Amino acid sequence: MKKSQTPSGKRVAKVKVNLTKRTVEALQPTEKSWIAWDDRLTGFGCRVQPSGTKSFLVNYRAGSGGRKAPNKRVVIGRFGRMAPDEARRKAQDLLGRVARGEDPAGERAEARGMPTLGQAFEEYMNTGAKRRSTTEALYRSHMRRCFGDWHARPLDAISRRDVEARFHRITEHNGWAVANQSVSMLRSVYRRPCVDREGLRNPVDLWFAAGGRFNRSRRRRISAPAEVLPLWRKGIEAEAIVPATRDIFLIGMYTGMRLGEIQSLQWDRVDLQRRILRVEETKTGEPLELPITRQLAAILGRLRPAAGYPAEEPEGWVFPSPTSRTGHIVELSHLYPRISRTAGTKFWFHGLRNCFITVAERELMLPRSLTKRLVNHARPSDVTEGYAADWTVEQLRGPAQRVADRIDELLSPAAVSRANDGGDVTAPVPVSDRAGNPHR
Repeated sequence: MKKSQTPSGKRVAKVKVNLTKRTVEALQPTEKSWIAWDDRLTGFGCRVQPSGTKSFLVNYRAGSGGRKAPNKRVVIGRFGRMAPDEARRKAQDLLGRVARGEDPAGERAEARGMPTLGQAFEEYMNTGAKRRSTTEALYRSHMRRCFGDWHARPLDAISRRDVEARFHRITEHNGWAVANQSVSMLRSVYRRPCVDREGLRNPVDLWFAAGGRFNRSRRRRISAPAEVLPLWRKGIEAEAIVPATRDIFLIGMYTGMRLGEIQSLQWDRVDLQRRILRVEETKTGEPLELPITRQLAAILGRLRPAAGYPAEEPEGWVFPSPTSRTGHIVELSHLYPRISRTAGTKFWFHGLRNCFITVAERELMLPRSLTKRLVNHARPSDVTEGYAADWTVEQLRGPAQRVADRIDELLSPAAVSRANDGGDVTAPVPVSDRAGNPHR
């Protein structure tokens, strides 16, 4: 058996040998896959992968185009599971069908019906567990931004190397968190097709098997609320010029609620008379009832008439949007860099939640279980949490008001001036009730 190589020595040229058990066992892997062709049956060969895997195949030209017809290959089976003699007989049958004008590779591809990534993604979205609208929007955004050019590619045309290169590109252009989330989603999209189609491998799993790893999670560290809240308020007032958008940020500041929980608020869950707010779309999946503080009542009170709803019978979204698929405001992240530049310090919405928790636990020394209940944080399943009665809305009312009042103090003109190191900063507009009386 002779092997001729290019001057670089990297590519193995055409090799012909009588494919028997002994000769196939003697075939050695190289840096790239190569094929040893049988010297007795034209078109019958054995591919040797760099990993050492060996598979029998048939190469042929379909149709009557002669040398102008495209080359097609059909994998017959893997060496070890199939003996060379059995593979040779199957190869003869396939080549006989080709001589009669058939196209085994085309028939196999049609029967296999390999879906594209776009089709598999839609199946994943339609057959998976019920997701919140914000989660669905996030998944579709990741698919569009990170894998939009792969939509039409069959699932078996995306390799481990493709995933690895794309992961590093997303990390560079969109950040470590988006890279982790999007590739994790891609891994989930592949799971069902890999079960339904024999031989299909999940390229993300192959990437992990080859040593790939997600980016290490990094938690942001923020300064004390007394330092950042006045600066963030200044940035929000300057950059969030749409009143409803500005109020989303203010509600987050005074309640510690998650962005999705605020965006999905509906008027039929707001009871200003009883001062109770019910949140249905929560991260934990459990509805949340919160007391409405004076600050929150002032914001909701001015939002209701601004939205054109009668005060006695409000309905619909608290933050409607005629251009959004969900019907309510969704995208706010484009404001974060602008708010950060104006504030002079990094801003992100979840930072408002962090500040609320810090004020409650570190400044007011509220019990941790109470704070977790205020912000609907998943609580540990320890013994005490398991048998202790849950906090009622009335028990939460006083602590929630204390936190909101403390945040007002941190947003006072004097605090803003201190945060700006004595700079001439315009005092933030005070939150007021519907009669125009400021609440402090």
